[in-house]
Amino acid sequence: MSKLALHNVTKRFGEYSAVKDFNLELREGEFVSLLGPSGCGKTTTLRMIAGFINPSSGTIEVDGGVISSPTSSLPPEKRSMSMIFQSYAIWPNMTVYENVAFGLKIRRLAAAEIRRKVEQILEVVQLGHLKDRYPAELSGGQQQRVALARAVVVQPAVLLLDEPLSNLDANLREEMRYEIRRLHDEIKITTVYVTHDQAEAMVTSDRIAVMNLGRIEQIDDPFTLYARPRTRFVAGFIGRTNFIDGEVRGERVEFDHFGIDLSRFEESAGLQGSVSFSLRPQSIQLHRHSPSDGNGDVVLPGRVTQRAYLGEHWDYAVTPRDSALSLRVTARPHEVFKLDEEVWLELDPHQMSHIR
Repeated sequence: MSKLALHNVTKRFGEYSAVKDFNLELREGEFVSLLGPSGCGKTTTLRMIAGFINPSSGTIEVDGGVISSPTSSLPPEKRSMSMIFQSYAIWPNMTVYENVAFGLKIRRLAAAEIRRKVEQILEVVQLGHLKDRYPAELSGGQQQRVALARAVVVQPAVLLLDEPLSNLDANLREEMRYEIRRLHDEIKITTVYVTHDQAEAMVTSDRIAVMNLGRIEQIDDPFTLYARPRTRFVAGFIGRTNFIDGEVRGERVEFDHFGIDLSRFEESAGLQGSVSFSLRPQSIQLHRHSPSDGNGDVVLPGRVTQRAYLGEHWDYAVTPRDSALSLRVTARPHEVFKLDEEVWLELDPHQMSHIR
């Protein structure tokens, strides 16, 4: 049985459908991110799970029991869920200890039990030495840890996070991604995480649901989602990619002034007619001399039309000979090519993901 399940959930505001026929199931202890651009419906979905708004149709279940439907909804305070907002919402007049203990006091636990639970969770989030400080005396990352501790100390059935790192600077945001994943691995609470940041979702999640226009375009583990996107939207939203269009003719796929044998593609069985592929920039290699294609890779002559040095890598634009294509290529720092230099592109058809 799923821990949390959304079945055919739709949310309409007048004539506008913010969420459309949404289906999602989370296993016990699973961390799933809802990833997508602003306006795709991810926060509306989270608010329906939390009980702040009701679905227009469909149901939301926890442990097999319906908690939301168009006709009835369990109040948020009775759902055994904790939610963390962008603003953290920790109380400035309370110490770290008091903030974390608040939910336990509301539940009327014994003082000794409250002390034990609070001290335990503060050690998990590495704030035990700061328990007597007030929020104004903490950094942004420390305040975020207080919010996390307060949310999980009550041992919710489901933890909901609404873009919790959006107010942090870039370096701190990167650090907190790993902190959230570490905390999840230690406590293993079923978690739904809303973000528009691809890197956040990739670091923290067991699975990522990419949303577009109120629907799930694709849900998969981070590696599969990046390596095998199923749609043009997912391929473009998850990292950078090259879109290459072609036509299946007999036993070959013909592109702009070059072709590849159909048998070289991993998904060759389903290829027919007009086809499109996603090819990541780091999946293409550049050479000054033509390499052997004995390993099944495709080798094409081309010319460097743009380049940018980004410290950790070079970013090149290369045009295959006689083609109108411009392929982005990521190369290591020592792989230096000049503008207008003639080069050879080497690409592996198995890394070309068929998209619709």
